[in-house]
Amino acid sequence: MTQPELLRPASYVYGQWHSNPEGQTLYDAVYGRPVAVISSEGVDFAQALAYGREKGADLRRMTFHARARALKALGNYLMERKEAYYALSLLTGATRRDGWVDIEGGIGTMFSYSSMARRELPDERFLPEGKVEMLSKGGTFMARHLLVPREGVAVQINAYNFPVWGMLEKFAPAFIAGMPTLVKPAPQTAYLTERVVRDIVASGLIPEGALQLVTGEPGDLLDHLLEQDMVAFTGSAATAHKLKVHPNIVARSIPFNAEADSLNAAVLGLSVKPEDPEFTLFVKEVAREMTGKAGQKCTAIRRPIVPRAHVDAVIEALRRELGKITLGDPARDDVRMGALVSVDQRQRVRETLEQFRAESEVVIGGQEAELLGGDREKGAFLDPTLLLCRDPLNATAAHELEAFGPVATLMPYDTLEDAIRLTKMGRGSLAATVATHDRAEATELVLGMASAHGRILVLNRDDAKESTGHGSPLPQLLHGGPGRAGGGAEMAGIAGVKHHMNKVAVQADPTTLAAITREHIPGAQVREDVVHPFRKNFDEIQVGDSLLTHRRTVTEADIVNFAGLTGDHFYAHVDEIGAKEGIFGKRVAHGYFLISAAAGQFVSAAPGPVLANYGLENLRFVEPVGIGDTIRTRLTCKRKIRKDLRPGETRPTGVVEWHAEIRNQDDTLVATYDILTLVERARDSFDPQPEPQAAEQTAEA
Repeated sequence: MTQPELLRPASYVYGQWHSNPEGQTLYDAVYGRPVAVISSEGVDFAQALAYGREKGADLRRMTFHARARALKALGNYLMERKEAYYALSLLTGATRRDGWVDIEGGIGTMFSYSSMARRELPDERFLPEGKVEMLSKGGTFMARHLLVPREGVAVQINAYNFPVWGMLEKFAPAFIAGMPTLVKPAPQTAYLTERVVRDIVASGLIPEGALQLVTGEPGDLLDHLLEQDMVAFTGSAATAHKLKVHPNIVARSIPFNAEADSLNAAVLGLSVKPEDPEFTLFVKEVAREMTGKAGQKCTAIRRPIVPRAHVDAVIEALRRELGKITLGDPARDDVRMGALVSVDQRQRVRETLEQFRAESEVVIGGQEAELLGGDREKGAFLDPTLLLCRDPLNATAAHELEAFGPVATLMPYDTLEDAIRLTKMGRGSLAATVATHDRAEATELVLGMASAHGRILVLNRDDAKESTGHGSPLPQLLHGGPGRAGGGAEMAGIAGVKHHMNKVAVQADPTTLAAITREHIPGAQVREDVVHPFRKNFDEIQVGDSLLTHRRTVTEADIVNFAGLTGDHFYAHVDEIGAKEGIFGKRVAHGYFLISAAAGQFVSAAPGPVLANYGLENLRFVEPVGIGDTIRTRLTCKRKIRKDLRPGETRPTGVVEWHAEIRNQDDTLVATYDILTLVERARDSFDPQPEPQAAEQTAEA
């Protein structure tokens, strides 16, 4: 085959590309040919970090929604260039399917975080969190927690197995949080990471300094970290431990998040029989996890745990399934598994296999199958290998060592208690799978395993069709695990954004606190206008705009008519004798009548900018309202949420959250709740034409 041109991936630091003609030579995983030369020689790590901190101010000045829009635009930009990434991914030994998980999975994570940020976060640069804490009896002193961006750099130290996803799944939440990132990829696949970063920089879609890249060795990078910086590491548990106790990280209390490779398990339920769908699903999942990315996944199943009675059946089923796996050049359509990342990595896996042999026997593999392209010696090919450890409760190697390749060790068990114990012998895992259709069995296994795992999939006939599988970390869910898995927490939805922010408790009077948080707080000063708030569009409404309604006296006819209309004849409303014997001592109005009556008090009936009621939240009925009581409602703008145009929409809108308080004639609060209204807004410069829906859905899938 034609020798490809030698790549020279550069570092991108302090606003410029930095490369060296000499450095470490990298070889492609399939034919063993030189593919790239990398080096970080000459990079000033202190300057790179200082540059990120300084330029991070531009990112912090953007709101959550502005960052989310930029992230979405960047995702679309990268999707248009994905074929270039796939071409480089083949050189790492990954098949097209493996590359899809890495490349489009990484870009899809960006889309997911863009959507979550616009849906769940305010269009602000900070995030009020939790409820207002009342600190005084008179209500003049209270507190609220705020989350603000850290004014440092998020340093990523990534593993080689996912050069695109590994970067983007960390970059996306950090970017939404307003924190710039410096990426240090593993050298073996750094050329693919560099290609993506080169396009990100060329796009001009994110502020300068929001992303920097260091290829080659990290040098004295960690020595220059400051208190506002943070580190996210993906790799081996041994390396994670070494970095976590770096003197500068310890001395400055720098947050260190570790996501380490773990000995993940899959448990076949004791109730499952070989003829059950769950048996087949289990076998396919184990085979998929053994061979996907040639087994080089931090979430891969290393320990299939099965009922002792079904060991032989599982081995034979796996033999058939693994027999379908063709090995060779991943550029070929008839190849289902490529190579490990390097011959050095293959040698490490072989050495670990030798250590396993003291306690386990090879039952599948150990021989070299036909190779469909590639070079068996110069390339890094290794056939799928299944071992059997007959006495796993008394074994150590399979629970302590990881062969980071297409290798798994089958373990028999007799009771569910034994199965749970075996999963925990891995001392903490990122992910586990339980295959069973028995709900009681699933409950016992999940709750028994939960303390030692970051994520557990219950796989059965009901969810298999739509399940994302054992080894698929999702942006909405935690990616991390206790103990050996590093104790870290990546993604997990908006929690991944909050991880990059500083939490501060702000104490003040209600009006000052409302001014700082830009959310109305009960007890804060309000603004009343001659113009009804429902006659104002989204842009005209301001937080604190308020309406105090006319009064209404509740009559017996109101209660009787509401009961007849709704069919709610609960005794407390319509039974005079029963009500006197109840907790209120009298007949009272329906709670839902009160909020319906309140709507009649504050709604402006004519057509206008308020388009629809969007929802009702935090409803509490505080005090009963009886016949003859008089109610009055105060409606106050609590906060505003700007909505982007969706596909097919041409009418710009936003959501206005109103706080409603219903009080009686004694000014006693009887009900409180929040109302969401969809309100028309003026079209502005932040309203580009909506993206085609298919593009985003494909990436998010």
